[in-house]
Amino acid sequence: MRIGVDLGGTKIEAAALDDEGDIVVRKRIDTPQGAYSATVRAVADLVVHVESTLGCRANVGVATPGAISPASGLIKNANSTALNGQALDRDLAAALNRPVRLANDANCFALSEAIDGAGAGAAVVFGVIIGTGVGAGICVDGRVLTGPNAIAGEWGHNPLPMPSADELPGLLCYCGRLGCIETYLSGPGLVGDYRQTSSQVGAEQAQRVEPIIDAAAAGERAAQEALGRYYDRMARALAHVVNVLDPDVIVLGGGLSNLDGLYHEVPKRWGAHVFSDAVATPIKRPVHGDSSGVRGAAWLWAPDESATRFHYRQR
Repeated sequence: MRIGVDLGGTKIEAAALDDEGDIVVRKRIDTPQGAYSATVRAVADLVVHVESTLGCRANVGVATPGAISPASGLIKNANSTALNGQALDRDLAAALNRPVRLANDANCFALSEAIDGAGAGAAVVFGVIIGTGVGAGICVDGRVLTGPNAIAGEWGHNPLPMPSADELPGLLCYCGRLGCIETYLSGPGLVGDYRQTSSQVGAEQAQRVEPIIDAAAAGERAAQEALGRYYDRMARALAHVVNVLDPDVIVLGGGLSNLDGLYHEVPKRWGAHVFSDAVATPIKRPVHGDSSGVRGAAWLWAPDESATRFHYRQR
């Protein structure tokens, strides 16, 4: 039995998987805000709770924002900034008195979808998370690709490709750079774009994506144009992925992956930016949805060579 933990900015979810990939126990709690030690304790307590329900001890994998730096052994690049600079893997191992495997949450998403999800059987899977932030992971032959700097798939912190004049110099990202893909393709990025261009009453107070989608469906021009810009930016951003990686499949996850337009508008638009006479790359919805992060974390302990290789290459 293996337990996967998805450590998010607002919630922590744990699930136990059997060897067939079926979830047998799951539980979700709120994430302690800004308190690293409390977060470690919350994860450990959640694992103990799941194990008490199972009636057995299990291997534990954790999907986390950011990644373990090969240089320092500490978490880096996490948008949950309380984790940065912390020895999260070692602290969780101490709290649980056993080895714990950690991976970036987007890598876990990609791994889950590559093993038995929308990318099952594909040689190269590019898994994208678009929600509060933007991230991605790469799986090759069922193994997570991390790279020597542990940043493979950090697509969200590249500049938005081929920016128009009104997209320059770019929005300020939390990472300190201007014009990151995340600032345009995240949920807050879409909301901010709509708020700046809509004259509708209440637009300035808009905080969520759903009212924009509803307004677009009702015919509001500003909402439709905001979604159009979003699809165009996504097309440019993913075209660069195709040009560099040429994955067999792209799987979209996160809250914004529910936008129906992504699956027909992006393929209409990205041909102008892909260095090919045709684009055969499919863009798919995730099979496991919100469960892909926690499932991928559990699959870090899959009883095969891929999990072992991932673990030691990550460390």
